[in-house]
Amino acid sequence: MARISFMTANYVARETGWNMTEGWQQGDGATNAAFAPLETYAARLDTVLAGARRAGFEAVDLWSAHLNAAWATDEHVSAARAALARHGLAVTSLHAGSRDREHFARTCAIAAAIGAPVIGGITTLLDGDRDFVAATLRDHGVRFGFENHPEGSPEEILARIGPDDADGLIGTAVDTGWYATQRCDPVAAIETLADRVVHVHLKDVKAAGAHETCRWGEGIVDVEGCVAALRRGGYRGDYMIEHEPEHHDPTDECAAMLPQLRSWLAGP
Repeated sequence: MARISFMTANYVARETGWNMTEGWQQGDGATNAAFAPLETYAARLDTVLAGARRAGFEAVDLWSAHLNAAWATDEHVSAARAALARHGLAVTSLHAGSRDREHFARTCAIAAAIGAPVIGGITTLLDGDRDFVAATLRDHGVRFGFENHPEGSPEEILARIGPDDADGLIGTAVDTGWYATQRCDPVAAIETLADRVVHVHLKDVKAAGAHETCRWGEGIVDVEGCVAALRRGGYRGDYMIEHEPEHHDPTDECAAMLPQLRSWLAGP
C-alpha cells in the first residue's frame, strides 16, 4: 500500500524565523548551518519530526539540509535513525542533489542506512557517469529519481535520465509544482513518464512562471488529476505532500491535505 509522507523541506523557512526574504538558498544555508553541529543535531531533528507527526504523518521525505552527505558523520546518521524510531516515522526518500562521485556515494550510503528506498534530486553525474550512478545505486539497494526543476517538458526529463534499465534504478521524481511553474501540464507529464516514475512530489503553486507554493486548490495544479493519472499509469510507489511557504509554518495546511490525498487514493 502506498505511503504518504511529509517533506521535511516544507520547513525550509523555519531557521529564518519564517522570514525567507532572499529565496531558497537562504533557507537551505540557514538549515544546513543549524543542523551540522552534532551536539545539537538530535534535538533539532526531533523538532522537525515532531511537526510531521503532529500533522498526522507516518512517514517523511528527509531533506538533505536535515541530513547532508557534505557534513553528516556516522554519528549524525545514528542520531537520525534513533530520532526516526522515537517518532515512529518511516523514510520514503532522501532528497539530495550531487555533483561528484564522493558525495553521491555517501548519499547512497546514508539513504540505505536510514531505510530510504529512493534518492530524489538532481545530479549532473547522469550526463557522463551514468554507469557509476547505476552501480552505486545497485550496491546500496536504492533507486534515484531525477527531479524536474528547470525542465519544461517530460521529454527533457527522459533525455536526462536516459533509457530504462532492467533494475529500474534510475527514473524520475515528479514535482507537480515545478512542471506548472514551467508552464507544463503536470497531468500530461505524468502520462508521458508513467513507467519511469519512482517518486512523486505533490505540490501546488499559485501561478506559472513563479514558484510560490500553496495549499492544494488555491493554485493552478490539478493535484487530484495528477493522482488519478499516476494510478491510471500503474504507479505503485509512495506519495509526498510538499508545501514550502517562505513566511509561515505549513504544518496545519499539510495536515489538511493529508485526508484529501487519502480519499483520492481510496477512490475507484
